[in-house]
Amino acid sequence: MTTPPIRKAARAILLDPEHRVLLLRYDENGGFWATPGGSLDPGETPQTALARELREELGITAVDLGPELAIRTKDHPVGGRPARQVETYFAAHIALDQVRPEQASHPDNIQEHRWWTLTDITKADQTIYPIQLGDIVRDYLETGPPAHPVSLT
Repeated sequence: MTTPPIRKAARAILLDPEHRVLLLRYDENGGFWATPGGSLDPGETPQTALARELREELGITAVDLGPELAIRTKDHPVGGRPARQVETYFAAHIALDQVRPEQASHPDNIQEHRWWTLTDITKADQTIYPIQLGDIVRDYLETGPPAHPVSLT
């Protein structure tokens, strides 16, 4: 079996002052919620790609990215083609008024955005990616960033 081409991506675990997490809803693949972010363009670092993606998806013009919390590798189709997506997850604290979806330049297929409490995430009956998001956020809030990014399944 051939390994699919690598597609690097960066994602933000955006936390508001009440430690709620911003998630985006997509209708594809049966519907799911996910953290904002996307693939790296040629020559971009994960940080510059994430700044661009947050501007395009949510109208966020400035964000101070915090530590890298996790990394996830997942094989799945992208645009109908197989890909091995390698996602890097960064923490970021943000004020509610910094999120301006009406100013998004490229909102993709985002159907909705919503702030979720940690309890909401852990008790959700809807699909949320990454699957271990509740654990990542809880550990980060309780003990700080990991010494090395957590490897997610």
